[in-house]
Amino acid sequence: MKALTPSAALAAVVGATPLARTEVVSKMWTYIKKHGLQDKVNKRNINADDKLKAVFGKAQVTMFELAGLIGKHLK
Repeated sequence: MKALTPSAALAAVVGATPLARTEVVSKMWTYIKKHGLQDKVNKRNINADDKLKAVFGKAQVTMFELAGLIGKHLK
């Protein structure tokens, strides 16, 4: 897999070093679980904190939207 450089907003969550897309998704889930951002009622939803809101552009996303939203922040 090709290593991609994250945008500044995404780098605040996963770090600034180039990573493969799969590693970025893995680090995102680590961050989400560490900070308890998975919705308590519907585990498929992710509640964004300030750092994730900069990446997602909204307060809540589904886990199915995650990969698409991350893709916009990788070069």
